This record gives sequence, structure tokens and C-alpha cells, in this order.
Amino acid sequence: MKDFKPEDIKVILATDCGSTTTKAILIEKKGEDYRLIVRGEAPTTVESPFEDVTMGVLNAVAEVEELSGRKILDEKGKIISPSNGDVGTDIYVSTSSAGGGLQMMVTGVVRSMTAESAERAALGAGAIVMDVIASNDKRLPHQQIERIRYLRPDMILLSGGIDGGTTTHVVELAELISAADPKPRLGTGYKLPVIYAGNKDAREAIRKTLDEKVDLDVVDNLRPVLERENLMPAREKIHDLFMEHVMAQAPGYRKLMGWTDAPIMPTPGAVGLIIKTIADMNQIEAVGVDIGGATTDIFSVFQGVFNRTVSANLGMSYSVSNVFAEAGLENVMRWVPFDLDERDLRNRVKNKMIRPTTIPQTIEELIFEQAIAKEALRLAFIQHKSFATVLKGIQQQRTIADAFEQTMGGLTLVNMMSLNMLIGSGGVLSHAPRRQQGALMLIDGFLPEGITRLAVDSIFMMPQLGVLTDVHPKAATQVFEKDCLIHLGTCIAPVGELKEPKEILRYSFDIPDGEKIEGTINYGQMKRIPLGLDEKTDLPQTCKAVLTPLRGFDLGEGKGSKVETEIHGGVNGIIIDGRGRPFVLPEDHKTRIQKLKEWMIALDIYPKEALERL
Repeated sequence: MKDFKPEDIKVILATDCGSTTTKAILIEKKGEDYRLIVRGEAPTTVESPFEDVTMGVLNAVAEVEELSGRKILDEKGKIISPSNGDVGTDIYVSTSSAGGGLQMMVTGVVRSMTAESAERAALGAGAIVMDVIASNDKRLPHQQIERIRYLRPDMILLSGGIDGGTTTHVVELAELISAADPKPRLGTGYKLPVIYAGNKDAREAIRKTLDEKVDLDVVDNLRPVLERENLMPAREKIHDLFMEHVMAQAPGYRKLMGWTDAPIMPTPGAVGLIIKTIADMNQIEAVGVDIGGATTDIFSVFQGVFNRTVSANLGMSYSVSNVFAEAGLENVMRWVPFDLDERDLRNRVKNKMIRPTTIPQTIEELIFEQAIAKEALRLAFIQHKSFATVLKGIQQQRTIADAFEQTMGGLTLVNMMSLNMLIGSGGVLSHAPRRQQGALMLIDGFLPEGITRLAVDSIFMMPQLGVLTDVHPKAATQVFEKDCLIHLGTCIAPVGELKEPKEILRYSFDIPDGEKIEGTINYGQMKRIPLGLDEKTDLPQTCKAVLTPLRGFDLGEGKGSKVETEIHGGVNGIIIDGRGRPFVLPEDHKTRIQKLKEWMIALDIYPKEALERL
């Protein structure tokens, strides 16, 4: 990595080599602040006929040059550094998911303990976990060997046992890998990287078993004692090996690695890093989601613990039929405020699968697509909550109430009442025709509780900012706050339920222009209060709020307890969701359609005339 002082950096170039598109952004220091100047993109060139990823990078950078008027490339196509006036850049960083990203297998002795810790380490490093092999996963040894051979991962993470514990089982797992003699996915001229992060007493036996067959690296145990995870050494080693082995085999990456001033990072790992950085810097709890064509990634930081999950079968184009199959017809249709023939419905889903790049042409198609997105988000979040848990295998003192809750909730770390910020990314959220639609998809998909800020990534630059946090955290966080995020506003959702539409919340907002807005919300009602962005800073306006939930309803301070706090605005202002939690839509078909239209009109989700015509 180049040796530089952060204060000397005035111009930053960053790229993200995606599976289909390579995106480049240019950041410059304006006064004391770093701001996004322009963005360029070009098709990724990792596959034939080009087979050189740097061509796509140069094409995206050439677009940035054209748009910004800054000369970045010299006559030989090299990046000019350092900057001088309107020529060159001070640092260049990049992320990548081209060529399928980082694909891993993980192994552990007990599926719900060390194997799950290994999976968390791999997912947090930005990997797609192809399979988890455990001593107790009910597969016979020959089936496990066959699976390792067949999948051809980029690397394997081997874990098992606490330090000082029994070594037999983890050595048996190493013997399975040795018997499989796995070959890497890319290239044949090198051995498959295997990271051992298990019981330190088994290291010698592991080396004897695997040294000749694979490229073995040993790091600290990721579960040294039952009560504690130590995931960072394994995650850092995954990043290093991704650079050394996986990226080095992909066409043109060795050349690209010579250009960058920091190690190339897997795209999902970089997105996770920016969300973790923002949560840590602001001391908040955050959830981020990236909903793509084939997968939905969810990132969360609760109690300082970072988790990431990949729902590989929940996407908006290639795997849209999986969303439909998993959610079921009724769950998708419950969000649609008009009648639709079932056959017509299934045809729309199949059309989206075979023509994944099409965008909705009518209001009906748009509503239907956003209904599917709500279900994809809901299902992916259920998976995430079941994975983002406190450590299994630890005895805890519990009351009867705790025991019941833990059995039902699976000891999840996810607490919607303590969640401060929900950030959405991906085409269906970032490019929704109206920002209110993005906000409602997040609210209906995640059902936030209490007081939660909402935002979307405007042009999907979280990966580039994530890798930049390693080099220049100040620039990354400033651009993230001011240019990357579109602040949608704040959702206020009292927790509780009623059988009838009675008053559940009284509110009072002191708006910055001196106006005071007061009112009440009935159960089953939604309202929008205007509170926009500050014209000078582009950051959300804030206002003092006094919120008084009625008996039986909670906003975070206990049932019926008044909350006095500062509320952030955004392009949608303040959304008050009085539909209660847990949220249940009316069962009667006509009532449900009427309520959906009522909420959509209250929040100005779609044009009122269009909704009334449906």
C-alpha cells in the first residue's frame, strides 16, 4: 500500500468491478469536505472475448474523465498519480465481485457452534458460502468428500474445537478434505487455499494431514472458548488469500492489483465494512440490505456485533420465481390493491425471469413488482434473524419468560426497537420512481418498531466507500452521509395491537421554521409530516418531538410512556405508522384493498387518480 498522509489526499478514484457492470466514482476535497464529483460506468470485461478486467475499468474511468474534465489516464492508459491541478488522482482503490465473487466452503465440528462461527467469519469477509460441512450434519463421509470435490470452491475454512479440547473430530474433517483432494475453481497451476482456524492443539496433526495436498494457512482459533468468538484473524486471512490466489487467477486482475493503492476487496465485504464503520462511528444499531437480481444480502450491527447473510434464492429477476414460490401467492397478493387473475400473475413472474432487465411499464406492473420486493425483503430478513444470534452452546441463567422468548426467537441479536437506521440498496429500492415507494418497501418488508431512520443508497457506491474506509475513513464517511445516502426520513411505529380504530398516539413536532404540528393517530392509520433536507448542507432537518403512546402501546420507553426526542427528516419527512406491531393485514378482501389504497394515498406512494382507477 502507498504511504501517504490523509490530509494530503485531495482527489480519490474508486471502482467496483461487478459481474456485469464496472462502476467508477471520483471524489474531491472541496474546502474541508470530501464530495462525490462524477460517476462513470462500463460493461465488465472479465469474460471472453476480452478476458481482461482492466479494460472495463479503463472504460469506466474514461467516462469519469469526460464528465469531470479531469485528466486521469496518460497516453499509455496508466492512472496518473499524484494529482496536480486538474490532472491525476492521489489514491485509487477498487472492489470486485466479477467472476462470481468469492466462493467458499466452511467446515466445523458442531453445525450449530463452530461451523456456524466459521460461516459467520466467511460471510463477514464477503464470501458466498457454498456449503457447510460438519461432523454432525448427518451426511456420510463419502457424501461429504463427493460434495467437496464437486463444488470446487475458491478456498475452504476449516474450524473445530475449543483450545485445549478434543482434537479427534477436527482432524477427521481435515482427512475428509485430504481424501477429496479438491481443485480450485479458477486456474490449475496452484493448490487450493485452506485456512485452519480451530483448536490450537490440533495444528500439528492438521499440518501432517493437509500440507502436501493444499496450500495451508493457520490462524488463531475462531472459537477459542465456548463463550467467545474471535472472527477477525480468519476474516483478514480470507481477504489476503482472496487477493493472492483468487484475484490473481482471474483475467487481468494481477495487472489491476498493481494499480491499486489498497488491497482489492470482495464487493459484499466492502459494503459490510461501510455499514459497520458508520454504526461504530455514530454508536448506532443499523441494518443494511442490498436486493439484487439473484440474491439479497442483509448486513446488521446490533450490540456492536456485525453479521451478514446472503439469501441466494431471493432476488428480483433471475430468482424472482423462487421468491414467489417461497412466499406463496397469498403473501405476494396481500400487498396488491386490485384483483389479478392467478394465471396472469404467474405469467408476469415468468416474463421477469426470462427478461430480467425489463422495467415495469404500467402502474399495475410497478405495484406488483414492489409487492414481490416486500416479500423478498421479509423472507431474507427472517433468514438473517435466525443467523444473527448470540453464541450457541453457552449455558445462560434465564427466567421462564426468557426461556420462552429464546425458544421462539432463537436468541437473535436483532432488536427492531433498538434499531436506529435502516439502509436500502439495489435497483428496486434505489431506482423506485418515487422515493416514498422505497420507504414503504422498507417499512413493509422489515416492519421497524419505535423510531427508525430510513435511507437508500442513491447510486450504489457503498462498495467503493467501504474499501475507502480502510485508507481514508473521513472521506468515506463524509461522502456516504452527503452523497451516497438519500435520507428518506424517519418512521415512527408504536408497538401494540387493538381490535378497533381507536387513538393510539399523540404527537407534537417543533418544525425548524417555527411551526408546531400537533395531532393524533388512530390504530390502522398512516400519516406523513413534512420535514425535509437543509438547503445549505443537504443533510436532514431535525425537529424536537414529543410522542405520547396511549396505554398498551410502546415507542421504546415502555408501554404508555412519553418519548421526548430529536427526529430527523428527509425527502419523505416523518412517516407515522399506526398499523401496530405485530402487523396484520385485514383478512376481508375488500377491506384489505381499501386499507392499502388509504395508506398509499396518505403517503403519496402512487398517483391518487391511478389508484382510484384500479
